[in-house]
Amino acid sequence: MEGPIARWYATSTGKATDRFEESADAVRRRTPQGSDILEVAPGPGYLSIMLARTGDYTVTGLDVSETFVEIARGKAAEAGAAVDFRLGNASSMPFDDESFDFVVCCAAFKNFSDPVGALREMHRVLRPGGGALILDLRRDVSKEAVDADVARMGLGALSRAFTKFTLRFFLPRRAYVKSEFEDLIARTAFSSHEVRLSPLSLEVDLRK
Repeated sequence: MEGPIARWYATSTGKATDRFEESADAVRRRTPQGSDILEVAPGPGYLSIMLARTGDYTVTGLDVSETFVEIARGKAAEAGAAVDFRLGNASSMPFDDESFDFVVCCAAFKNFSDPVGALREMHRVLRPGGGALILDLRRDVSKEAVDADVARMGLGALSRAFTKFTLRFFLPRRAYVKSEFEDLIARTAFSSHEVRLSPLSLEVDLRK
């Protein structure tokens, strides 16, 4: 995502603060204070900024979109949050082995052109015993789940209709069902995993 569409996405998703709060809570339940956290594909950076502002973590964000990196850096500066947003690819990360205690990726994994490569890179940059959390749309999402999710975003009529269409018909074509995601994990060196389902999403816990 680049240019105007990335900026539209940043504006639209920025209204759903409760979603980022839920994701931040999920990370905090899994990650002790003082941890080094990497967010893969943070987009506009809302989750990374929220985590950094707690003062509990050192946070880095990696995104392939130049526009998103620019937006995220600007928003971090506005918020007074110390986040190191970098440009880079999820399947070829510019980090040393064992650089992070925890990796999180929200609403982006389905877009990766090399999903197994991205998982292997997450494993590589994690320290021994480190964990990862992937939250993403499930391919078999229902109309009811999409409607409920969009309703809480506070969008205008046009954006609401476009977002519903995107979540219901466009994005699921790239998404995974539980068994497919487990097949991807089986091709990596993660020592354990758990894949849970919500009405809207897959919630994937990984442990190195």
